[in-house]
Amino acid sequence: MENLLKWMHRYVSPVFLALLVASFILWYIAKLSYTYTAEQTVRVSVDGQPFEVSCVVEGVGTNLFGYRVYMNKSLRIPLSELKTKRSHEEGHEGKLIIDPQSLQNALAPRFSDIKIISVGDIPEIDVPEKP
Repeated sequence: MENLLKWMHRYVSPVFLALLVASFILWYIAKLSYTYTAEQTVRVSVDGQPFEVSCVVEGVGTNLFGYRVYMNKSLRIPLSELKTKRSHEEGHEGKLIIDPQSLQNALAPRFSDIKIISVGDIPEIDVPEKP
């Protein structure tokens, strides 16, 4: 390791290394201003029943990066905003199937700077008990 440092000090200028690091940082910042399509996992809570759904989203790199780093809470969506139907499969009685388009429409206004293109598989949720 010591020989490598001696070799670098002899053949590679410290100014060159500083400029190389600065150019990489500027390149990365420029790439964050591009528009990307990516897959994000969104945490959703429908009337207190949490689940995760995979969404294909589009947005500027800084917004997508910020969402991925800082978004660790669940989005609360009331069941009244969603279109649902009861499951009639054997063993799944008492479950609701959420319409993917209605979930996408409910999620869209909650993201001001990210466009939700599609919603992946949505797990079934329990039918809420009426008081």
